[in-house]
Amino acid sequence: MGGVRPLFSTLFLLFGLLPFVTVAGPLAYGICQTGCNAVVVACYAAAGFTFGTVTAGAGIPAAVIACNAGLGVCMAACIAAGFAPTP
Repeated sequence: MGGVRPLFSTLFLLFGLLPFVTVAGPLAYGICQTGCNAVVVACYAAAGFTFGTVTAGAGIPAAVIACNAGLGVCMAACIAAGFAPTP
């Protein structure tokens, strides 16, 4: 029975320190995606379109393609925000 107490103490210490080594995770990732989506909506509006209503095809305007490419780059950058350490 003497070996259970040190194990419990070690686990308690590790779980007690866990909040100090957290990462931004889902909150930062979600905030970043929201920002990306707000920018792409503005980009579509500036091009005279509504985001979510244009389908891919031969007649898709270059401005919409540029908005979509920017959204892809922004969303890829959000992955890094999900792993960034929080203060």
